[in-house]
Amino acid sequence: MADFGGAELEGFRAEAREWLEANFPASLGLETSTVAETEASGDKPTGEAALWKERVGAKGYGTPTWPTAYGGAGLSRAEAKILSEEMARIGASNPIGGMGVIMFGPTLLEYGNEAQLRQHIPPIVKGDLRWCQGFSEPGAGSDLAGLQTKAVDMGDHWLVSGSKIWTSGAHLADWCFCLVRTDQSKKHEGISFLLIDMKSPGVEARPILLINGTTPFCETFFTDVRVPKENLMGPLNGGWTIAKRLLQHERQGISGVNAQPGAAGPGHVPGPSLETLARDYLGLAEDGRLADQDLRTRLTKHLMEAQAFQLTGQRAAAETRSNSGPSAVSSVLKNVGSQVRQERAELAVEILGAQGLGWSGETYSGDEIMTTRAWLRGKSGTIAGGSQEIQYNIISKRILGLPEVTKAR
Repeated sequence: MADFGGAELEGFRAEAREWLEANFPASLGLETSTVAETEASGDKPTGEAALWKERVGAKGYGTPTWPTAYGGAGLSRAEAKILSEEMARIGASNPIGGMGVIMFGPTLLEYGNEAQLRQHIPPIVKGDLRWCQGFSEPGAGSDLAGLQTKAVDMGDHWLVSGSKIWTSGAHLADWCFCLVRTDQSKKHEGISFLLIDMKSPGVEARPILLINGTTPFCETFFTDVRVPKENLMGPLNGGWTIAKRLLQHERQGISGVNAQPGAAGPGHVPGPSLETLARDYLGLAEDGRLADQDLRTRLTKHLMEAQAFQLTGQRAAAETRSNSGPSAVSSVLKNVGSQVRQERAELAVEILGAQGLGWSGETYSGDEIMTTRAWLRGKSGTIAGGSQEIQYNIISKRILGLPEVTKAR
């Protein structure tokens, strides 16, 4: 009978387990936040956290399915799944993350030239550099193709002028993958994909304070920024095709279905599980069930939906084993994932009761404050990466094949 790779996979499991047990600092398993989350706040990991990140980056396990030629581990998806399982078994998390891993890196692997791959992929694999996304503008949100940030051909360089909005982590980023207008006479066909060093003169990022007290987003201004000609990714005026592909990766990341093992990613939900919260704050009846029947019913329904979503995400990932990358199904996952996380946040705040009103102060625990702020932050999930309505349009046209609705004259 055919083995179908079972023996080889179990051999890899033993290899991965041995490496993880030898290289993962046991003390990190006791920490509630991941290294990737620490860096997202602007802090660099220190001590054993920094050592863990260095080891994972050198091994390529932070981007396990990426080619070994650029520092990745070159694993199959089945092997990457095993690696994820083995990380979870010992309480390890992937310290390599961010937009470089979730969005830009996979797109660069598909559309970048050899020089760009060798310059940018290895630092992403090792987590040495941060990337941000220069897409949305004050007048180009849902209608992204209406962007007006322009790049003028100056012969030996591009001269970029304009502004972007909601640029996640721009104040911390080293590089920006940016959509610019290189042809004013066309809309979609006049956009190019440019890589911009955020340390270039003329680049300014201004953080935006959000309702949950954090500043992950920025206004980003480009004033006569000189960009080398070789930083054009893909063909001139061919940026819209690349952008659509990158947005598929982004929506898959926002959905919570992460491509890399152990990654926190945008879909990561911090804090205790809803079951734990309900047990600790509401208590159990004599039969071991929640006393509040209505909440028990709604909590069960949510957990079923969340499990169905995760299984759907795993199935979608399995269907892309041909390395064709994410498809329009990422729009379905993005919409459902956003709704599942928002429902979870609302249930968590409800379970906490009066403690779910905590913003600061000694009367609230750190987890309670985090739960409240995560609830506020989660409200943007149905807008980020393309609004729910935009995703429904994509689903109707590219998955269901429905005709576009035209206005009657």
